[in-house]
Amino acid sequence: QVQLVESGGGLVQAGGALRLSCLVSGITFKISVFDWYRQAPGKQRELLAVIDREGNTRYADSVKGRFTISRDNAKNTVYLEMISVKPEDTAVYYCHTYLPARGAEYWGQGTQVTVSS
Repeated sequence: QVQLVESGGGLVQAGGALRLSCLVSGITFKISVFDWYRQAPGKQRELLAVIDREGNTRYADSVKGRFTISRDNAKNTVYLEMISVKPEDTAVYYCHTYLPARGAEYWGQGTQVTVSS
């Protein structure tokens, strides 16, 4: 059974920092590509960052320079480091992966991040 479990969300003041974690099980972690998305109330889900099996990354313009995606293959965990957060970063943050061999995508349950001004 594939599971993605996010943690690390919470309330943070504007300008502060937060680190989200996504613990993955049920798949071959080291060959998989992972993403972080977020969804704010009344808005569409937004792709924030992607990391491939080699550790190459890319980011949405809205978070470039402030957010960093990383992975620890020994711990089957993907991270999203957030710095200089803004109130507009308030959203539910989701970890995601797509497995081409299965033709299936998987989502975590989400973790709420709230940035106070």
